[in-house]
Amino acid sequence: MKSDIEIARAANLKPISDIAEGLGVPDEAIAPCGRHIGKIALDYAASVSERPRGKLVLVTAITPTDRGEGKTTVAIGLGDGLLRIGKKAVVCLREPSLGPCFGIKGGATGGGRAQVGPREEINLHFTGDFHAVAAAHNLLSALIDNHLFRGHAPALDARRVTWRRTVDMNDRALRQVTVALGGAANGFLREDGFDIVPASEVMAVFCLARDLEDLERRLARMIVGYTRDRKPVSASDLQAHGAMAALLRDALAPNLVQTLEHNPVLVHGGPFANIAHGCNSVIATRAALGLADYVITEAGFGSDLGAEKFFDITCRQAGFDPAAAVLVATVGTLKAHGGVAKGDLAKENVEAVENGMSNLVRHIEIMEEFGLPFVVAINRYAADTEAEIAVVERATREAGATAIVSDHWSEGGEGAEALAEHVAAVADESAGEFRLLYPDDMPLEEKAETIATRIYGGDSLAVDDRVRAQFRRVEADGYGHLPVCMAKTPLSLSADPKLKGAPNGFTVPIREVRLSAGAGFVVALAGDVLTMPGLPRHPAAHDIRLNEKGEIEGLR
Repeated sequence: MKSDIEIARAANLKPISDIAEGLGVPDEAIAPCGRHIGKIALDYAASVSERPRGKLVLVTAITPTDRGEGKTTVAIGLGDGLLRIGKKAVVCLREPSLGPCFGIKGGATGGGRAQVGPREEINLHFTGDFHAVAAAHNLLSALIDNHLFRGHAPALDARRVTWRRTVDMNDRALRQVTVALGGAANGFLREDGFDIVPASEVMAVFCLARDLEDLERRLARMIVGYTRDRKPVSASDLQAHGAMAALLRDALAPNLVQTLEHNPVLVHGGPFANIAHGCNSVIATRAALGLADYVITEAGFGSDLGAEKFFDITCRQAGFDPAAAVLVATVGTLKAHGGVAKGDLAKENVEAVENGMSNLVRHIEIMEEFGLPFVVAINRYAADTEAEIAVVERATREAGATAIVSDHWSEGGEGAEALAEHVAAVADESAGEFRLLYPDDMPLEEKAETIATRIYGGDSLAVDDRVRAQFRRVEADGYGHLPVCMAKTPLSLSADPKLKGAPNGFTVPIREVRLSAGAGFVVALAGDVLTMPGLPRHPAAHDIRLNEKGEIEGLR
């Protein structure tokens, strides 16, 4: 079997105008960004979003290993499979971040015969959306320090600035920094820090906004810090939101690309699900719902993170009513949860699959919390044996769910036809029983505890007096109605990445509470999760280079 990059380069992508035409988007509504990428005009995206809605299907997964579960690959394969069986479908994905591309995870355009292209362009600079988000974010940072330097009103307290800077790289040295060194002419000396762009509140605002007006309103209400008497100071107080919206205007238009089978994909926005809300833009999803009968979207990491946030944050704010979900599992990851070392995952081990099924069963229970019909997709790898797959099918059936083997990686849409048939049937028969996990009026700490107990399976939330005071302060400032965005490790259902399977008897420690008033949620940081990742011992960047033809090699 050829490598992902070999398969991608062998593909003969169509002009983006052809993809738009097949989707029903007129030529005047597409702004080409090269031959194979286009942006759909915002006014056209708004007009089609008012049409009768398609069926929204979420792709999520069990607790992944560091190699991932292939949610993006499954979403792409499912979209191709739906089109092969005569359904009109659009896939909606997040844009890749440069941090993982040069770190350990690699890109996010799928794999095998279930990829979107052009691969290198999407994984690197794409249409510049990430750069626009970073520029808007850091413009606000610059305006904050200028506000302090000039002594403008309201009198922002330099000790209580909560807004951090951002860069789209894994750079641990920037987690905590000191700014304005070099004397009084450079401003107020103070502590600061950087988050990676996918953790930026501007990225969350970008992805949750319905249109340009909503974008500017959300930017305006972002809180950047507090006065000496603890009154919140917003971006609008600094007169920053207008210029920030100007920087984001063109980026807000959804990006249209294609699968290797020439089917439409909208790739737009890119928050991480472990430290942010983990879903592509509302604008892209709403447009897709007006253009297709089935819209496939994916949310990052396992259902305890991406799916919970998609339901409780994105659906709550956007008014989405999903029809079905797909829960992705791989035999290799189940063996990892069953105690098998990384180097031995390719060896048959039926007992380990049995032991690791506790994780899949727990994720089945998580999906049942939301009342949404779903199917388990077994993302088949070449090393999987029939005996191992039979264990997953049987145990899934015993847990009250259905498992479908999908061979999209090796066979493209043809290998996903069985999954597509089942998903379409489930979505068509959906009884509209989707429900949120908690009501708006539940206290913030109780919302976090509900997630910790009903989703993660923990005994309780662990908060000290300082964190409890942070929850109360956010409520006192009038934000108690917002949903909670839990930031924790993706490698365990708990906040401890070493606890595999379906752990129990644990607490979820909250170390800090951050208000994202513009995005419309409250972030609760659990355990040791970091909003600025670091690079691994052997970064992927070491292997990336240009060959003699000027082509990019080594991009995972």
